[in-house]
Amino acid sequence: MSKYESLAKEILANVGGKENINSLTHCVTRLRFRLKDESKANDYALKNNPGVVTVMKSAGQYQVVIGNHVPLVYADVCELAGISNDKPQEEVAPQGAFNKLIDIISGCFQPILGPLCAAGIIKGLNALLVFILGTSFNNSGTYMVLNAIGDSIFNFLPIILGYTAAKKFNVNVVVGMIIGATLCYPTIQTDTLSAAGKAIGTLPMIGDYYTKFIGIPFVSGNYTSTVVPVICIVALAAQIQKLAKKYVPEMLQNFFVPFFVLIISLPIGLLVIGPVVSLLTSILSNIFAGLYAFSPLVTALVVGAFWQCLVIFGLHWALVPMAMVNIGNLGYDTILPGMLGTTFAATGVVAAMYLKLKDKNKKALAIPAVISAFCGVTEPAIYGFLLPEKTPFVFSCIGGAVGGAIMGAVAVKQYVIGGLGIFGVVSYISPKGDATGMVVSLIAGAVSLVVGFVLTMLFYKKEETVVENKEVKVEEETVLSPIKGEVKAIEESSDAAFASGALGKGVVILPQEGKVYAPVTGTVTVLFPSLHAIGITSDAGVELLVHVGINTVQLNGEGYTAHIKQGDRVNQGQLLLDFDMAKIQEAGYSLETPVLVTNYADLKEIKNTSESSVKAQESLIEVKY
Repeated sequence: MSKYESLAKEILANVGGKENINSLTHCVTRLRFRLKDESKANDYALKNNPGVVTVMKSAGQYQVVIGNHVPLVYADVCELAGISNDKPQEEVAPQGAFNKLIDIISGCFQPILGPLCAAGIIKGLNALLVFILGTSFNNSGTYMVLNAIGDSIFNFLPIILGYTAAKKFNVNVVVGMIIGATLCYPTIQTDTLSAAGKAIGTLPMIGDYYTKFIGIPFVSGNYTSTVVPVICIVALAAQIQKLAKKYVPEMLQNFFVPFFVLIISLPIGLLVIGPVVSLLTSILSNIFAGLYAFSPLVTALVVGAFWQCLVIFGLHWALVPMAMVNIGNLGYDTILPGMLGTTFAATGVVAAMYLKLKDKNKKALAIPAVISAFCGVTEPAIYGFLLPEKTPFVFSCIGGAVGGAIMGAVAVKQYVIGGLGIFGVVSYISPKGDATGMVVSLIAGAVSLVVGFVLTMLFYKKEETVVENKEVKVEEETVLSPIKGEVKAIEESSDAAFASGALGKGVVILPQEGKVYAPVTGTVTVLFPSLHAIGITSDAGVELLVHVGINTVQLNGEGYTAHIKQGDRVNQGQLLLDFDMAKIQEAGYSLETPVLVTNYADLKEIKNTSESSVKAQESLIEVKY
């Protein structure tokens, strides 16, 4: 059993099971599900699982935030659900054009984000060595090798994005890579063609052309290091592939489908899509450049203030490609430097919260969140600490804005898409070895951290009940329904023992779904070997019995699957048991499920719901002590 298999089972069960999953991917900290029916997911159970930071719904995705170890959890979920990374998964497109755009960009970039940052760090370190050792280092073999390692992913980015875009659009991945490689082919680049001869004509707004393809003017471009053209061409290739598979005989599809995809998509891409997309991205780049020229300080301040908000909704993916366009066109970017302070501000805020928190469990979770934020991954801090408490999130935004303002005031430029957090400071060293930007980024990061820390220490107050060697008296408690179904009085039970009330006070549920969730937070005191009955004692002291079916002890566990064992501590809403309704009924047993308070004599009052039916996790019984 792997380290995260138990967590993976809980996640899989609470997203509605493998049959409810259309597709699954992951990013740095989140599992990103596309579910057939989101209403089948148990948000409450997932959010209260100690292995889950929180649950988010954005851009048509059901996102389960895990933390930095998400790849390991993802692998276990894939194995349990029978999901293969190599097999295209059925996709359900998110609703809305903007959501679709963000989904496409994030889907293409998420698989390469780690290697992309690693390559950026290597380029930054090379620039740092130039700063330390002098410009003569530029001519050394060491510089050449490090530069080749760091530069390769950026120079041949269309090939790599051709692969990820092909997986996103369910195109043959080698075809996607060929599309990217064609965009990188030396002889079709503008620099090569312009050096070979004079322009033979000009297309309005698009530019000069130096040659023709079957009589059509071919406006070339420098597509190495570009982002958008290859994604657009692969999207076109996906449509052509569908048509080719429809009309090409199956026995010939192996080579004729790729043939038609390439011979149609690439000429259209090079003649139309490439030039038009390049024009549009240049316009957007100029707009950002105009805003920056108007006020570098205000632009960077706004980016720093709202970056964490963009991250929450996944909208930061809209700015990353623009930054890469700037680096490709200008050699530097002025958009992303504004977000430098956000990771350090989050670090300072959570560090201050750690000092002020009294809950030992929460304090223990704060330490890895601080380390993660300092290294540039802020989701554990955001979802585990900042957003739930609200005011700390505001403090982190203020700290990020201050850091952004400092970066903008000095007009710091970013030369590579590099590491995050503390590893990102080398991204601000110019290729010539000017480290002014790195020094400013360190100052901006330090100031952001201090601002976040001080604001939190001064103004954050956590109201929490600390249980320390004494019991907290609870006067009443709500028992939630463990099962979805029709509710009847316990006196209507077909079993005389239950109907008499001798075994406890409560209700009978006629199940409409084969799942049992924890009605309270507490401890599993009894789990019968036949798995048909579970006893739970809440933290406040109410003792409950959930008995699935009448006389079902005789099934000896057939048709039941337990997700817990006796002695386990469970959270309210956690999945405890699956049961096969059809199998139980086919065996001739009633599904009637008594839910009883067994220590009713020790309680002041027990009040059952007046509803005739309940959903799982709706109020079922009110108890007063």
